[in-house]
Amino acid sequence: MKAQYQATMTGKVPSFFPGSTVSSALPGYVALCLALQVHRLALAQFTVTGPGHPITASLGGEAVLPCHLSPRMSAENMEVRWFRFKFSAVVHLYRDGQDQYGAQMPEYRGRTELLRDNITNGRVSLRIHDIQPSDNGQYKCFFKSNVSYEEALLELQVAGLGSAPAISVEGHQDRGIRVVCRSAGWYPQPKAQWKDLQGQLLPSASEKISPEANGLFQAEIAIVLTEKSNQKVCCCVRTPRLNQERESAISIAELFFPKVSPWMVALGVILALLTVLIGLASYCFWRQHRAKDRLGPCLRKKPAPVYAVDVTLDPDTANPKLILSEDRKHVRHGDTHQDLSDNPERFDTGPNVLGAEGFAGGRRYWEVEVGDKTDWDLGVCRESVSRKGQVTYTPEAGYWTMWLRGGGYMANTSSPTSLPVSVRPSRVGIFLDYEAGEVSFYNVTDRSHLFTFTDTFSGKLRPFLSPCDNAGGTNAAPLIICPVPAQAGGNLGP
Repeated sequence: MKAQYQATMTGKVPSFFPGSTVSSALPGYVALCLALQVHRLALAQFTVTGPGHPITASLGGEAVLPCHLSPRMSAENMEVRWFRFKFSAVVHLYRDGQDQYGAQMPEYRGRTELLRDNITNGRVSLRIHDIQPSDNGQYKCFFKSNVSYEEALLELQVAGLGSAPAISVEGHQDRGIRVVCRSAGWYPQPKAQWKDLQGQLLPSASEKISPEANGLFQAEIAIVLTEKSNQKVCCCVRTPRLNQERESAISIAELFFPKVSPWMVALGVILALLTVLIGLASYCFWRQHRAKDRLGPCLRKKPAPVYAVDVTLDPDTANPKLILSEDRKHVRHGDTHQDLSDNPERFDTGPNVLGAEGFAGGRRYWEVEVGDKTDWDLGVCRESVSRKGQVTYTPEAGYWTMWLRGGGYMANTSSPTSLPVSVRPSRVGIFLDYEAGEVSFYNVTDRSHLFTFTDTFSGKLRPFLSPCDNAGGTNAAPLIICPVPAQAGGNLGP
């Protein structure tokens, strides 16, 4: 075989083949080349193996997704790619001996790290930081050499432990007391149940597991306790994925349960009649004064300056096309894209900016001068809203806003709500009542109420402004945060 190989390299026939010619050695030469090619390809073949079980990671923590080659070989000069639903949905890419962050999906930028201490042995792992609900699901790790490629499937299970259950008593029902348990911040959907002191399950009056705007879930479960049933119960909320739970207990004294007696029945009838009469009187009074006072109930009872706040704009959140004044009270849409750092707080698509102040409770009121602009958005949003890529401005996404487009006023509800406006506002007042779950908008020009959102808030809320696209003319004018007048009732006083 060695002589045959030398012959193929020199073009001569070995002397120990008497009478041989080059043509007679050709079949051996071809066979040798084929053998060498098959041997080279066999050495280049490999398989990719991942963990044989799902990987569990906690919200806000980190996850490590390992893969290795078999047989062992160096992956230093290979392409190593982690991706999600399709090949171009890149979570992390290693190629030409270095990480290629330009191909990465925006939601993973700054959160991935390739662990390559054992890359010469064909072992690499991907570490993902700050785990989010959207990270849950399947991943593929892909290895490609000059002559072959293979991939393996991995599954990441994200889990989040929610808040301790908060139990509240919400009045009488069915001759008992209605008790409600609430807990938020869970992932995936938790299981909630009532138990007695012996750990026996109790039937619930109602149960609701609903999604929050940040992708997590909240649980609400109710039970009606009677004097003859258990008076001390425990609310338990758990996540099977982590096999962990949180629970709270409540005990209700016997004297709080309703007692049925004839005089109480009579009193109930009288109170019901009084409620109807008071309701009719209130309706008539409201109809009589409607034309004189169109303000919302909160601002009629308290003058606006009591809740006035000094709102300034946060330049770190402003879209690169927005121009802020030095005092951070004015914002307008510019003609060019400014060279600003693409930090996580900055809106990169919508021409939006947030107030520097965040509100996690209480009542707040501020006013924005819109002038004769034909396009604008105003309101509040959660501090944690997504600011990259396409944004949906609805309460489900953490936005409570209204806008003007081409002369039409709309409230950004789940399905936009048209607002009838008789007098065009040159200044808009925004009133936030955090505990009541209300965001109200007022036409300061004619002192009328425009719209009120009703919802349940969590986390900080921040003022939201958008001067929209620069269409020239009046629309190029700025939005201006104005001080609230100090006279009683402010601009919206009766």
